[in-house]
Amino acid sequence: MLGSSQQPVQNLTPKILLLGYLALFAWAAVSPYDRADWYAENIPIVLIVIFLVVLYARGFVFSPTAYVFMSVLLYLHTIGGHYTFERVPFGFVTNLFGFHRNHYDRVAHFSVGLYAFPIAEALVRTKAVRSRLVLFLFPIFAIAFVAMGYELLEWWYAVAVGGPSAADFLGSQGDVWDAQQDMLADTLGAILITTLFFARRRTTPSAD
Repeated sequence: MLGSSQQPVQNLTPKILLLGYLALFAWAAVSPYDRADWYAENIPIVLIVIFLVVLYARGFVFSPTAYVFMSVLLYLHTIGGHYTFERVPFGFVTNLFGFHRNHYDRVAHFSVGLYAFPIAEALVRTKAVRSRLVLFLFPIFAIAFVAMGYELLEWWYAVAVGGPSAADFLGSQGDVWDAQQDMLADTLGAILITTLFFARRRTTPSAD
């Protein structure tokens, strides 16, 4: 149970982050680079937000840390939907490291992996697993599965829609290994954040 001093932070953090997302969404909805791509990029994110709001309303509240991690993808993806990921002003990073392409999309994919933290947190809270090994591996595998599924969705959308909107949604920028590297970024984010979860939380289900 949370102490009384922690409870206001627990309740306030998701509300502040939601207000920030709504403000960013309102800005990004005005004159995006490609309206069709904007819809395609934002629909999954809006569904995530609705899902989290419903969970909160029903009393399943994650830790402030989990909400902060989850908000990273929401914010980055909303910005990417406004500009298209290839065109997000990210030149300072490209120039700093001498990259040949805009890697904003890689950062956004890495942030998908941060959802492994709330997945692990939910497993602990619901006592869904007893094994520490399963608790470590399940969030990583779940994120890897989502990453694969999203790449299939991108493929389907590109084939179905075609044209500039499809190219903007894929955001491969001529990289033939774009899908594989995106999935790797998702999975690396999950591995890092799950490791952090274990480092921060000592009371986890005991191993079988």
